[in-house]
Amino acid sequence: MASPSRPSTEWKAAAAARDAIGQADAPGDEIAPTIASVKEARMRTQVGIVGAGPAGLMLSHLLHRQGISSVVIESRSREYVEHRLRAGVLEQGSVDLLRETGLGARLDREGMRHEGIELRFDGESHRVPMTELTGRAITVYGQQEVVKDLIAARLDAGGTILFEAPAERLSGLDSAPVIHFRHQGREEELHCDFVVGCDGYHGISRPAVPDGVLTTYERTYPFAWLGVLAAAPPAVDELIYAHHERGFALYSMRSPQISRLYLQVPADEDIADWPDERIWAELRTRLETVPNWTLNEGPILEKGITPLRSLVVEPMQWQRLYLAGDAVHIVPPTGAKGMNLALADVALLGDAFAAWYADGSTELLDGYSRTALRRVWRAQQFSWWMTSMLHRLNADDPYEAKLQSATLRYVSTSRSYATSLAENYVGLPQV
Repeated sequence: MASPSRPSTEWKAAAAARDAIGQADAPGDEIAPTIASVKEARMRTQVGIVGAGPAGLMLSHLLHRQGISSVVIESRSREYVEHRLRAGVLEQGSVDLLRETGLGARLDREGMRHEGIELRFDGESHRVPMTELTGRAITVYGQQEVVKDLIAARLDAGGTILFEAPAERLSGLDSAPVIHFRHQGREEELHCDFVVGCDGYHGISRPAVPDGVLTTYERTYPFAWLGVLAAAPPAVDELIYAHHERGFALYSMRSPQISRLYLQVPADEDIADWPDERIWAELRTRLETVPNWTLNEGPILEKGITPLRSLVVEPMQWQRLYLAGDAVHIVPPTGAKGMNLALADVALLGDAFAAWYADGSTELLDGYSRTALRRVWRAQQFSWWMTSMLHRLNADDPYEAKLQSATLRYVSTSRSYATSLAENYVGLPQV
């Protein structure tokens, strides 16, 4: 892939003519277009971002801190993106990133630090002491809370996020990228130096790459997760991963008052077949397997079924388009890696764009995909391993069930094996 041309001569010669919105005397000056100006002049920024999830919003935040302008285009409403229920476990590195960039205040007040997880199988319970083994921890803090914090930070800083503005196509990716989108009933264009696609698997960014350029690696699992959010105080201080003959179960939480629980179900299961009473009964069967322990029940606030799959698309860049998060990789939630990978992607991109706008260095931009994929594939392997160890893969294969029990017992009794699980779960500092 050809490297992007240096910004110094090209930008300074054409800045006044190209920036119909705002004034930019140098690559590092922030541009903050307004809604009204979109209708009056050609809209331009330095980095155009498609998708206002954690990846897109964090990248915009990181760029702002470097004096680089960006505009985030999001198809959904602000209310939708701030309340869609997603992951809730932050690795140590993700927590550090949020704190270092001024986003740690509410996280530190409301996030729940966990220093271990519990493995429950064969009527026994075993704790993996992650912090003791690695010196690092996880923090339970919902993805929607991260999104709220990022949106507030960007808007407070004068950043531009266009909600209810579906991107329709990308053009000019070889030299002068344009994001074509709709907003308030009008066809609009955002002109930029680079486009970053953070718009998920079903977005328009990845399909903008010509056929034959990208390679997709994919695995679909024959089961799904039935997840519920319940108004019930958690009966545990740390997450429980339960292996049971009827299937996997996970006991998690979102706050001291709200529990988040999951059940393994067939991939084609219909949520209509799972009234609240059946859900609680199955959770009791799979989780109440140790003496003198019961789960807390309460009204179920939300429930739904999520299929499990693994996916990686290579490379994660093409010409002036860079892809991040679910647009290019998806992992089973068993390893709690999805949001963390997305944040790790854009941390790399933030540094890469900063280097390019500072002195024209293309080294980090050119190496983005190669560097990001090392972490992506490590997380893929760990998520696959956790999924294979804990889920009932084949109900008719007792040999397989015995292997799973043997693996769980080895993790529970070997400090070395437990350390491997722990260091992957809390997040490797470098991969």
